[in-house]
Amino acid sequence: MYLSGLRRLKKQGIKGILSGALISCILFSSNKIFAQTELNLPNHDDKRFYIGIGIMYNQSRFQLSHHSRFLQSDTVMVVSPENAGGFGLSGMNNFVLSPRFSVRASMQFMLSSKNLTYNLTYPDGRKEEQPQMTKKVESISFGIPLHLKFRSDRIENFRVYMFGGGKIEYDLASNARAKKAEELVKLKKFDMGIEAGIGFNFYFPVFILSPEIKISQGLINSHSRDESLKFSNVIDKLNSRMIVFSLIFEG
Repeated sequence: MYLSGLRRLKKQGIKGILSGALISCILFSSNKIFAQTELNLPNHDDKRFYIGIGIMYNQSRFQLSHHSRFLQSDTVMVVSPENAGGFGLSGMNNFVLSPRFSVRASMQFMLSSKNLTYNLTYPDGRKEEQPQMTKKVESISFGIPLHLKFRSDRIENFRVYMFGGGKIEYDLASNARAKKAEELVKLKKFDMGIEAGIGFNFYFPVFILSPEIKISQGLINSHSRDESLKFSNVIDKLNSRMIVFSLIFEG
């Protein structure tokens, strides 16, 4: 009798523990599901204008077209564009047109490098040339991108947006007028391009953090070809290509 009663108590105790644990789990899950997240910056969508600051990292390269001189050259056998990294800063002005659309005008400074690797048949030892040489073409550009943004509904403190548009750039480090430039590939000062990308808004109590990625394609031939330079005369066109990763802080 004693043993059977003890077994019943143990079974009831175990059932009670399991029942209590199950009820606790249900209540905990219910609280999680139905709890309301505090909405940060609830009146931000009522603004018609707001500003932002962006920190950028870029990966850029040239889209290269060979000149007919390349087929006749017995010195330069291969010209290959290579990826290189850079950094930048931007200031942004956002003009809200509707709940879905806005226009963003920016001013940005970008440091970028676009490398060209040459395979030479007859390297000139007097100029310390090697059979394979990489020329680093550096740019310090001031640009004005203009984008049309399309944004989704706000889901609590999160939103997705897409954008597209164009840009105008002025290269402050352009060497198109360099005179003693046997080792250089010269670039023009002005460039234009189209851009498109996607971003994410994360709303915090006092600011919005927006990680963003965009692709940029230059439309203008930025190469200032020099017939007298062997590293330049084999190239016809150079168009810039860039992938930009940004962290944008908006208020």
